[in-house]
Amino acid sequence: MGLFRRRAARTGVDTNGKAAPPDPRTPWPAQAVPSDVEAAAAKFWEGWFELLPEVNAALGDREPHRVEHDLCVLVEALHPRLHFSLERGHQAIYALVVTGQEDPELRPFTDAWKAAAPPDDAIWEHHDSVPPVPDPTEVTVNLGDHRISLADVRVVAQVDEDVVDVAVYHPALADLEPAARTTMTFLPLDATLGERVAAERLRRVETAEAEPEGTISLLQLRDLVRDLNGQEDETVGTSG
Repeated sequence: MGLFRRRAARTGVDTNGKAAPPDPRTPWPAQAVPSDVEAAAAKFWEGWFELLPEVNAALGDREPHRVEHDLCVLVEALHPRLHFSLERGHQAIYALVVTGQEDPELRPFTDAWKAAAPPDDAIWEHHDSVPPVPDPTEVTVNLGDHRISLADVRVVAQVDEDVVDVAVYHPALADLEPAARTTMTFLPLDATLGERVAAERLRRVETAEAEPEGTISLLQLRDLVRDLNGQEDETVGTSG
């Protein structure tokens, strides 16, 4: 599903008194950072429960854009630098992800958000960082005119005590613009390990222009990092 947060555009009112389409030239005003983290988290969840019937209806109709603006406003009020996504859940039907992308300045906000979250149920689960997908080799990323299968990603990994340096290779990387190439270097790693584990365990990440010798698959990389952790990461699921 992957509805990632963008800054919500400001809307106006037309001559008939109805909401006018957002004007992309209108800058989104700077948002203040809440001084009371726990109160901001509680306010988020109050707003979420008010909006939840509309969110469920929009997702049921496969039209998540209907609630994107309102969700942007909720997340922006918690902290203006947070991001969110609506995903398919691992245990529940849907997952709500609110992430600071491992920025330590944002961790108090995501910690408070997670602490105030309702228990996961059959419909919704809640994550304070992007979780790994059950099997990254089944994921195909559409990036412009390119369809990139993560099953074809190969990685060289060098372990240095409790961290790993990696070089990522895919045949399509050479055809991508620099920004897209960077995205497709990090995205397979986050999909495989989850955002938090990737930030903790990966030290240096490079893009390989040609396929190096001694590469491993994404699932082999996951197993290697699990061994560093000394135990299986329960958030990964049952992907082999």
